Order: sequence, then C-alpha cells, then structure tokens
Amino acid sequence: MAPDPQPSALRNDLIDLISLQPAMFHHPGGLILIVDKGYRDRITENWLNETGIDVIRPASRNETPRPGRPLLHAVRQNIESVNQTLKDQLHLERHGGRTPAGAAVRILQRLLAMTAAIWHNWHTGQPVMRSLIAYDH
Repeated sequence: MAPDPQPSALRNDLIDLISLQPAMFHHPGGLILIVDKGYRDRITENWLNETGIDVIRPASRNETPRPGRPLLHAVRQNIESVNQTLKDQLHLERHGGRTPAGAAVRILQRLLAMTAAIWHNWHTGQPVMRSLIAYDH
C-alpha cells in the first residue's frame, strides 16, 4: 500500500510508478534507488524500504552522513553528464513535438541515438563514451 500523498509531485510520481510497475523494481538481492534531496521525507523512504528498495540520498544538514555517499557522487556526475549531452547535443528541450505522441517519438529518437553512440564508442574503444560530437553533422 502506498503512503499518504506527499506535497511533492515528484514523490507522488515515484510512488505511482513503483505501485503500477512493481516488477520493474524487484531484482535478486534487492534494489538500490539513488535519489536527490527532493525525495527526503521519512514516510516515502520508509515505504520504499518496506517494498525492498534501499534509498541512497544526500544527507540534510542536521543529519549524520548516510551510507552510500561516495556512490551518490559518482552516479550523480554520470547522470548530469548524460543530461547535459541530451540537452546540448541532442536538443532534447527543443524537441519540436506538437502532440504528446510526437514529443514522445522525438525524445525516444534522441535517446536511441545517444544509446547507439555510447554502444558504438564502447565497442570501438573510444576514449570518451558519451560524446556525440563526431556524429553531430
């Protein structure tokens, strides 16, 4: 059962996603969910832990350091790099879709392009894994 609604729409979306697609969040050995400070409330965190999801998030100022802090910094840097690539090189914020379906298709095209470039760079031993400059014509 999901916790009572929280004031944050992000937390509500997370709870809805996990409630609607629980199989996506269950893996052998448990699941670790890395979140930012927007998900810092005890009710949501307790609910996630009860569903078998361990939460790694930044500690607030009045909190003792939480486990997983080094992992949080490393993963956050990768996420920010990918987001910057999506916004700058793939123009994700200016996708040009006029309907929800059109926006979804254009966003998925960009994600597929970036995934294909990362896969190609990985398998050809390129030194920079997320760069799409060579494909930016």
